[in-house]
Amino acid sequence: MLKKLFCCKPIYFAALFCISFLTTNAQSTKIGKELYQASAIPDSLKTEANSVVRYSSDVLVVKGAGRATKKHHSIITVLNEKGDDDAMQVLFYDRKFNSVGSFLMTVYNAAGLPLKKYHKSDMYDRAAVDGISIVTDDRLLAIKHTIASYPCTIELEYEKSLNSYLSLGSWVIQQPEKAVEFAEYIVQVSPETGFRFQNKNTKVAPIKTSDGILDTYIWKVANLKAAKPEDDALDWQITPRVIFAANQFQFDGIPGDFSTWQNYGKWHLALNQYASDLNPARVQEIQQMTADLKTDKEKARFLYEYMQHNIRYVSVQLGIGGLKPFAASFVDQKKYGDCKAMSNYMSALLQAVNIPSHYAIVNAGTNAEPADERFPNSAFNHVILCVPLKGDTTWLECTSSTQPFGKLGSFTENRRALLVTANGGLLVNTPKSTADDNQLNSDVQIKLNADGSAKVKMKLIGTGGYRETYVDLASAKLDEQKESLLRLYRIKQPILFNLTAAEDKNGLKEIDLDLEYDKFYEIAAGNKQFYRPRAFDLWSITCPPLDKRKTDYYFNYPMQKLCTTLIDLPEGFEVESLPANQTLKFTYGNYEVQYVYDTAKNQVKSVAKFNLNSQVIPAAKYTEMQQYMDNIAAAQNKKLVIRKKA
Repeated sequence: MLKKLFCCKPIYFAALFCISFLTTNAQSTKIGKELYQASAIPDSLKTEANSVVRYSSDVLVVKGAGRATKKHHSIITVLNEKGDDDAMQVLFYDRKFNSVGSFLMTVYNAAGLPLKKYHKSDMYDRAAVDGISIVTDDRLLAIKHTIASYPCTIELEYEKSLNSYLSLGSWVIQQPEKAVEFAEYIVQVSPETGFRFQNKNTKVAPIKTSDGILDTYIWKVANLKAAKPEDDALDWQITPRVIFAANQFQFDGIPGDFSTWQNYGKWHLALNQYASDLNPARVQEIQQMTADLKTDKEKARFLYEYMQHNIRYVSVQLGIGGLKPFAASFVDQKKYGDCKAMSNYMSALLQAVNIPSHYAIVNAGTNAEPADERFPNSAFNHVILCVPLKGDTTWLECTSSTQPFGKLGSFTENRRALLVTANGGLLVNTPKSTADDNQLNSDVQIKLNADGSAKVKMKLIGTGGYRETYVDLASAKLDEQKESLLRLYRIKQPILFNLTAAEDKNGLKEIDLDLEYDKFYEIAAGNKQFYRPRAFDLWSITCPPLDKRKTDYYFNYPMQKLCTTLIDLPEGFEVESLPANQTLKFTYGNYEVQYVYDTAKNQVKSVAKFNLNSQVIPAAKYTEMQQYMDNIAAAQNKKLVIRKKA
């Protein structure tokens, strides 16, 4: 898939709260010795569980906008090696906005006797390298205990403090294959902050009290049995959690209002106020570059491709720079920037030729959770650009040097983006691709020899998501190309593999494969040879049967596939039997394959088609889809049988 970049700091703070599981000293449940003893776990909580949360208490104290403290205390019994992550702790911090105070991890054996203690001084302290940013002030403290025998109990206690935030994070109540004996989350917050919360996949409600200074919210759960998630269920679909937010926030001393999406957009508008600062001489150059182009769309395309060829992605995340873009003049001079800087730069280029555009903040990642229009919150990690051309709104992914003009791809499509307009923030939907946008068209020629060896030539042409795959493959090493394609399309292992990448143009990417086999048949018996009648499977996914699916099933994108295969039989051979033609239908797609034997050419031709018209399959249609996928697998497993002529 296309490699794009998570380059905005708000997501870091949201993740920080989720990972850290904030807590309190004001524990509402007495901790007895039995919570350290594995034998005291009720049998009902062991079923399907890799670990059991015996006790967890988190507190978040928000004294004002931008000022918060957090404390955590938990006791977790690890039952088997699949629960080993509970013996590891990672705490994110930076040297400007938040810090880690005390930390203590205590390890107990099955009987509840202490084995080892780890303090903050024992933790590994390093930069929080994300594989993207070359410079960041984000850091992490990490510790891991290697469990020698099971069950084993891990007790964690730590404190954190923040002096800047956008998000108050969330309480993840229960994770997959983990039971919860008791857990509570306490928020103490100044009423002036405008505290809000939203339930996701849970109905748990808090008890609210007030002492006249702080409002206190207490959530509690107990005796939650472990559950195994359905295959391919998205975390945000199934994870029970409570999301916290405040209307008033402060980041790096800059106050803001999150009571509405419009107000949050106004904060970003002010933050970006002087970022489009190209000087008059540079503006004149840009106008001259586009002078011969007639329409705004032609100019926008030219400037987008100009940026792709001249500016490279580099992530630098320092302080407020994790939210505020570099100035356009900086990017123009230095020839680099991150998603914020490159989107702002592209906006400045368009502004130079009087084309309006909007900086757009989005939660990126294939099938990532969209922002909720009913609950303004810091739910973003990426920036793109929206260009409202007359009658043809165009979206631009500015961090990619290969993405076609006006195409977003699965990374940001079908999402809600916050446009930063002159009137503030406006939450809108990004485009949704169709099957026609994501096509795989292939032509295959297979020449069989009498001894069962074969030569195969394949031409694969991809658009949309398939194009992204082929663009990435073209730049990989040969061994990686081979491994990826053989696995992706279930291609039989060849003795010779050559890949040639044709030019990428007009939204199409072509790759050509030359393969050789010493034995291409599946079985040889007497004068007969049995073959798969294709070089690769048009569809390879199957799904396990379920009595009743609870969550919708997501594909990366809707798609359309076509494969035409010509098989030249060896001299002296003929077809004994062809696979049967098949037409399979599904509410959201269809599969069709037809075979023809040309006796004059001694050649078998097949045409296979696959369409998936929706990215999301409702849970109620899962069983129909599962049977449909099984039927495709059975159809593709039919054999072509050839024999020596008498």
